[in-house]
Amino acid sequence: MALMAAAMLLVPGLDAIAKSLTSTLAPAQIAWGRFLFQTLAILPVLWLSGRVIRTRRPLLHAARGLLLAGALLLIIWAFQYLPLANAIAIFFVEPLILTLLSAAFLGERIGPRRLAAVAVGMIGALIVIRPNWEIFGWAAVLPLGAAVCFAGYLALTRHSGDAEHPLAMQLWAGAAATLGLTMVIGLGDGTGIGPIDPVWPAPDEWALLVGLGAFSATTHVMLAFAFRFAEAGILAPFQYLEIISATLLGLMFFGDFPDAMTWAGTALIVAAGLYVFVNERGQPPESRPAS
Repeated sequence: MALMAAAMLLVPGLDAIAKSLTSTLAPAQIAWGRFLFQTLAILPVLWLSGRVIRTRRPLLHAARGLLLAGALLLIIWAFQYLPLANAIAIFFVEPLILTLLSAAFLGERIGPRRLAAVAVGMIGALIVIRPNWEIFGWAAVLPLGAAVCFAGYLALTRHSGDAEHPLAMQLWAGAAATLGLTMVIGLGDGTGIGPIDPVWPAPDEWALLVGLGAFSATTHVMLAFAFRFAEAGILAPFQYLEIISATLLGLMFFGDFPDAMTWAGTALIVAAGLYVFVNERGQPPESRPAS
């Protein structure tokens, strides 16, 4: 839980760097740079540690990587239009989606009270989306798509976390994401389609992409370790800690601050997630009811 909390407080720093690059680079290109340098950062660490790099589940890690690539592409695309905290507030439905996926695919138990909490959180998400839709249009749903992709990625991470080392897991997911995004920007080159049409980065932009990859490697390895030792449903609510650093970074670097409607919807989402967390933590695993 400590690893999850620390990672979630750091992740908005990645988002702030990515948002700063969206004024000049395509979202798919930013995501590609992040995964490329993330993978290059992890590879020598694995090699020097003597860890096994080969995987017995290449298709599973390919799916994880593609879901992660989709999530990052969509959220960076959203950053072109939405304030940082607003986009992340909509993205906050992801832990609730993860709770449902954990029950459906990982066998983690869920019952009527947890389902009710998920429903309350979804209502909160709609409250956040509605004013953003009126201001920014279709871009308001991009974080929702990112949330679905990232929830799937985390569910698969939990599914594969007991069999392989988290560094190897992140290496293979990053490699798959890099390959997928290479194909996307290759197809988009010269098409004029903004999100996928790349341009050659300036030296300072290359530096930011390298930093983005190194920073990402650190936070996502922390996530992989966290999901190796705890149930996805227990860890999911910790992702709401992102709102703290996202709000501060958005205010400091972009002059954005969430309005009252965004805070109201976010409060519902957080309350729903905290209920799920307290319900899970209140009983030992062997005696938890399906609720």
